Amino acid sequence: MGDADRAFKDAVYEQIARVGRAVAHPRRLELLDLLCQGPMTVEQLARKSALPMGSASQHLQHLKEARLVRGERHGTYVVYRLHDDLVCTLFHTLREVAEQYYADMRSVTETFFADHQALEPVDVDTLRERWEKDAVVILDVRPPEEYAAGHWPGALSVPLETLAGRLADLPRDRTIVAYCRGPYCVLAAHAVGVLRREGFRAERLAGGVGEWRARGLLLVRGDQTEPDQGKGRNDGS
Repeated sequence: MGDADRAFKDAVYEQIARVGRAVAHPRRLELLDLLCQGPMTVEQLARKSALPMGSASQHLQHLKEARLVRGERHGTYVVYRLHDDLVCTLFHTLREVAEQYYADMRSVTETFFADHQALEPVDVDTLRERWEKDAVVILDVRPPEEYAAGHWPGALSVPLETLAGRLADLPRDRTIVAYCRGPYCVLAAHAVGVLRREGFRAERLAGGVGEWRARGLLLVRGDQTEPDQGKGRNDGS
């Protein structure tokens, strides 16, 4: 291999390594996971990730320098968003590799959800079938701004912190299926616990908005509960 060949390869792999260095921190991965839900301000990201504002800003700067995220100023706020959907795909790929190869990840996950009596989630195909039969009520227990950025058709926005005050509005003759940001988001597990303690039939939904977008499933934006194509349609067309 000549010097020119070696220099070319070094340059290419250095650019790929920029991505690896940018995501080589657990809190940056959490920020990417949050941004898969939709654009957020630094303040929102800091609050949701339990990071000090300064730390959140520093992590976002690393991600911005690697061109994985971009910031847009809106008045006195800077709103961050993923550079494009490919970044969310990168995060999901990293997560799937960890799920496949690391027993510790499976063990921690199984223990947490078993403790919250929410180990076995409902899959998307089962939910679609039961929704068509009007057998379930779907709750999006994420914060309202994440619901507005994209949610499952027919889902009601009931943020976890408001759930206890909304129980009287929920039917007891149907199963309640709660979802949040993804398979490791704890909001849905806590929601299932609240509902079951109050005598509801409750389950959590596998996956989240990022996974559904990757699969091409139809999501709804804003405050709507139904897509334009009609109730229950979620086939990605």
